[in-house]
Formats: sequence, structure tokens, C-alpha cells
Amino acid sequence: MNRRLTAISTLLGALLGPATSAAEAPPTLLVVDRDDDDADGVPDGEQPHVPPSPELLAVRPPRGPSRGATSIPPEVRLLADGNPVQPGSAAPANARRLEIQAVKAGRAEIAISGEAQRISAFEIRALDGAGQRIDMARSHASLQRTPPDRLGDDPFANLDDPDAIRLLVIGAPDDVPATLDLHSMAPSGKVIDHLSGVPLGHVRCPEDVPPGLVCGSTRPIRAVADDIDRNHPMIADRSVKGEVGGALVVALPGGPKLQMIRIAGPRSSPLGPLGRTRARLRILMVRPRAGGPPPMGGDDAGAIAIARAEVERANALWGACGVSFGPPEELDIAFVDPPRPHLLAIGCDHGLPASGGAIRVRVDGHEVSAAIAPRMRPSAAARAVAAAISAAGFSARLSDNPVIGAGAHGTTDVLVRRPGGALATLEPPASGALSTDATLTACIGAVDLDDGLQHFTDTDAIAGTVEERALLKAFDDGDPATVDVVMVPSFAGGGRIGESFIFADGGAIRNAIVEDRAGLRADRASFALSHELGHVLLDEPGHPDDFGIDTPTRLMDADAANASAYGPRRLTVDECARAIRQSGAPAPPPPSAAAPARGTTARGAGGGTPGFRPSSPAPLLAPWPLSPLGRER
Repeated sequence: MNRRLTAISTLLGALLGPATSAAEAPPTLLVVDRDDDDADGVPDGEQPHVPPSPELLAVRPPRGPSRGATSIPPEVRLLADGNPVQPGSAAPANARRLEIQAVKAGRAEIAISGEAQRISAFEIRALDGAGQRIDMARSHASLQRTPPDRLGDDPFANLDDPDAIRLLVIGAPDDVPATLDLHSMAPSGKVIDHLSGVPLGHVRCPEDVPPGLVCGSTRPIRAVADDIDRNHPMIADRSVKGEVGGALVVALPGGPKLQMIRIAGPRSSPLGPLGRTRARLRILMVRPRAGGPPPMGGDDAGAIAIARAEVERANALWGACGVSFGPPEELDIAFVDPPRPHLLAIGCDHGLPASGGAIRVRVDGHEVSAAIAPRMRPSAAARAVAAAISAAGFSARLSDNPVIGAGAHGTTDVLVRRPGGALATLEPPASGALSTDATLTACIGAVDLDDGLQHFTDTDAIAGTVEERALLKAFDDGDPATVDVVMVPSFAGGGRIGESFIFADGGAIRNAIVEDRAGLRADRASFALSHELGHVLLDEPGHPDDFGIDTPTRLMDADAANASAYGPRRLTVDECARAIRQSGAPAPPPPSAAAPARGTTARGAGGGTPGFRPSSPAPLLAPWPLSPLGRER
């Protein structure tokens, strides 16, 4: 028996050769490099120059003169200092970096100067709800715009969700992992959130996958705005917090980055794909009285933290449209005292024509008088008053207001400043009334926040109250491309937490928002700032439930208050497109932009549809191109 085993062993040894070659080393595993690390819109696997990245396999450059030509199969590229080496060419002897880049799933062998290297590559694709491929370089992921919902019986089937994506892994049977890790990165490169051990299920491969390869898919992954969506028990195991301008990074469990897809606006809209746009905010914290505490937060540091948190929430919700208001730490925040009485409203609110008389006012103690002729409208009377004030050595600027619902004519505000530019102080005359005219009234705009800010109603919303006009016009910076956010202690009378002045109303105050402490306390039950920003960006005074079906999950709902994932936090794709139409800037695609590959979705620039022209003469939303992670401009 022993002699027989020895003979068999001798025969097998002769057939198989030495023991060292009996077990061939496994191939090196690489991922197909189809993402866009440098954010130039070209897949890394197609670029003429490739920067260092974790997807590349470093090999030892040849020393001295090259020993021969390279044999490069179509599944990989050989990069010398980031530049592709042509098949059949010799590997440069003086290359500082020599790397292999996978460009196609499958197994292959590359020979570099006579030395063979076996490679096995697997590919990661992103698929939308309809099962269509999303180009990881030319397109992007988007933040979720729909409430949490259960999956059907087949978790890998197509679904009616415009934002969720499935990650499809294609490779040899031994190369497809059982799970993936998913990391969400901010534009700064900081990790926001992660999902560990995301399972892959076996699915049928797309038709373009070569025979012999298999496919595994995740369930639909939701990139969500905040932890309320993230932690909803129905979708917590497939949701990850994201940020516009950031990325979803795919990795092997505990391993380095494999591929990533950036996050921007909706991939499909009436204007085409929407990229990332940015609006600039100017935040004014108005103290309740001169030298008093900030309107909220206890001290200046607390107030700044509250303002930044409020803008961060607005970034999260408006990120569903690809809109950002910039990093909260870069906000323009100023603390101001209530302005002194500097505004004289001719016609006050209702704007009745004059019967004849005079308007008298003291400017920094100087008595000024202007005669008012019969039948003068407020605008004409204001010009007479402004001329008298200017003759007294002061600067008088006129600001015409539109006609309110119950008004006869539009009123006109006279804004008075001292020669050096500081606000002047207006007072009634030493004796008698401001106006001796029986019909044309005059009012001094005084801001007294101890009893709350007098807010507009539906009747005078397009002009604002005299107190609101005195407050907002005092701090107008003259820049129509910024949104002024004025935070006050409270509104008078209660029931109001925020209001906005929009371009469409044609008023003198535009692109301005007022929010009080109650709006901040409402927090994510109402998203007061985000809602009021919606009125400004959409240039729409009404609410969807004013005219149609009441949908309390929509951010622009009139009266919803719910801090759950089903509260007022969703923006529709039509609202995203309207924001670009009304407040965006035209952004024609660059002439050198390559057409997207067949079956892929192109990355938009936000308002870049050919022939598109926004409605706003001074765009609030400027295109904000994506930058490489960690190198935000």
C-alpha cells in the first residue's frame, strides 16, 4: 500500500511540477475607475492625465533602460506619472510613478517590461429608480425629496423614487463582495455620516455586461437632509445624511475609497439636470433697544450659533434643489441697534391725495416745512418735502411704495441722513401736526421693538407697515443680489414667526426676510427661515395649499407644523425649477463639454438649459461648480 502511494505521489509530482508553482498567486483586485476625483466632468478612466488616487495600483518602475515593450489589455491602462502608456510602447525608465488603472470589469494580465501582473477588476455603477445608469463623473446623486416609504416585495426592483440610487457591483464571482461601506463626505472632505456593511443581493446583470461576470446590488440608498429623515425606522438602514457639493463614497468594509458620486440638485427637471447654485445671505441681528442684548441667544456668541444653525437647516432642505447658502461659518452676521426715526412716510399707508396744506417736521432739531398743493399725490408731495429737507443741509432719498389693497395711491417714504451718511433724527414739529392737510397724512417711522415689530397683513403685504419700512430701509445695502435676513425679538400681536418681501410684488423692499424668536423656537416643526427663503427664491407670495391640495409635507405649505419626517420639509422638482427660473443666472454649458455617454444622465450647472433666461434682473442664485473634495473654492 505504501509503495503504491509513493508511486502515485511521484507521478503527480512529475505532472504538477515543483510545489512552489502548484498554487498560482491570486490576481490583484482593482476597481474600475469611472468616478471624477478632480471634478472636471470627465471620468478618471478617460482622462489624459490622472492624479494619484486609491483606485490605482502602484507598480515598481523599471530601473535603467527599459527591457521591452508593454502588453496592455483593454481592461486596464498603464499610467506613467499619471499619463497613459500606449500598448506596445516601453514603460518609461525614468517614471517616478507607474500605476495600473482598471477601466473595464473582468480578469486580464498586463506585462510590463517582461514582468506579468494578473489583474481582476470589478465595477461599481449607480442606478436610478428606473434602473438607468447614472454616470458617476458626468452626473450626480441628489438629496431625497420624498417622505420615507416602504420598499416592495422585491427590494431590488425599480421604484418611483427620483432620488434614491442603487449601487451595482459587477465582477467575477469571486470578486463581488458581500457588503459595502458607504461614507458621506462634505465638500470640505469631512465625513458627515456612514453606513457600514450595506448588503449586496444577487441581481440580473445589465445587457452590456460580458458573460462570466455576476452582479450584486444594494437596496435603494437615500441621501437625506438631516437626522430626522436619517433615523426614521422605516428607512434608517438605507439612509445616509448628505450635503450638496459633497459626495457618497463607496468602500470595501474597513477599506479605502473605491468610487464616489457627487451630490447636487435633481437629475431631471423642466430645465434639465440641476447642479449646484449659491445664494448670499446678509443677517442682521436687531437688538430690542440701543445697546441692548441680541434678539436671541443671550449673548452675541449664542446669537451667532443660533443663526448659523438656522442657515444650516436651510442648506439641508434647499439642498434638495441643489441650492446652498454657503458654509454657515462664513455667514455675514452683524448686530445692529434699532434705527433712529429717520423715515417720513408721506401718505402713511392709504396714500390719499392732498387737499392743500403743509407738512412740517424737525430734522435733528431743525424745523423744515413744505407747502402741499391741492390734488398732489403722495409721490409729488414727498418730492416737495425732500427738496425742503435738502435745502436745510440734509440728504433726502425717496422710496416709492406700491398701492396697498385699501389704498388710493402709493405712498412715498423720505429717508433722511446727515451729511456724513448717518441717519438723521426726525421729530414732529414743536407745535401742531406733521401734516395740516385734511386728507394727505404724514407719519414718522419709529422702530420700537419693546412691543414687537408691527407686521403686515394681506392688505399691505406688498408695501409693509411703516415700522417695517423704517427698519428694513435703514439697513438696505443697495445690493439686489443678496437676501437680507433680519432677526428681531418678536412680532407684535403674536401668531407671526416670519415674513418676506419679494420681487414680484413690485415694492421698494425686495429680497428681504424678517424672522423672530418664535420662528427659531419652532425649529424643524416649521423651518421658518427655509420657508421664507422659498417665497423669495420662488418669487411667489402664496402657498400651494392656498390654491390646491393641502400637502403638509411640503416646505411651502401655509400652516403645517410637524417636526417628523412627514412635516413641512419637501420641495418638488417644479419648485426647484421655478427657483432657477425666477432667481437664477443663465449658465450656458462650456463649449468643450463632452456629450454624456449613451444611457447616462448629464450633470447640470443649474439654469444651464440652452436658451434659458431667468426672470430676475439681478439673480440671487449663482452657479457654484463642484470642486474636488477638500478644495472648495
